[in-house]
Amino acid sequence: MLYHFSEEPVIEVFVPRIKQNRQDMPPVVWAIDKEHEFTFYFPRNCPRIVYKKSEEVSKSDKDRFFGDTSATTIVTIESRWYKELKNFTIYKYAFDEQGFELFDKTAGYYISHQTVNPQGVEPVSHLIDKLLDTGIELRFTPTLYPLRDAILASTVLDFGIHRFNHARE
Repeated sequence: MLYHFSEEPVIEVFVPRIKQNRQDMPPVVWAIDKEHEFTFYFPRNCPRIVYKKSEEVSKSDKDRFFGDTSATTIVTIESRWYKELKNFTIYKYAFDEQGFELFDKTAGYYISHQTVNPQGVEPVSHLIDKLLDTGIELRFTPTLYPLRDAILASTVLDFGIHRFNHARE
């Protein structure tokens, strides 16, 4: 199964469309795999940085970014989003994998050029609990800019920077 997360509780059909931050691509329907779905347990415009420990990370960067945790995946959001995240409900749409192609293995993204009918939808609440249940570490910070700059200058290669245009300086 693949999934799509939305703030809209009732979507009967997913029609391919051009994604705002991927204007160079044709219209598609986006989906994500089970392993990476936690990256969407957030309000749509909540800026966040997700990064994972891997063998490529240097010892100094392991110490810097993962030295005080046993978690191999860390998600950091701005503190101002805590209350909204705590009380937020998102809707998880399920898709059959047929008709989708892998777009980005690291992020778990899949795309379809066809209209897709969801097989079901379920509300997902208590997102902080769900995130912590996955074994990731959830961090809060006043601003994401220092972390983003540090990650981009590091040997951490498995990372995602989501909705950064909504981050505060």
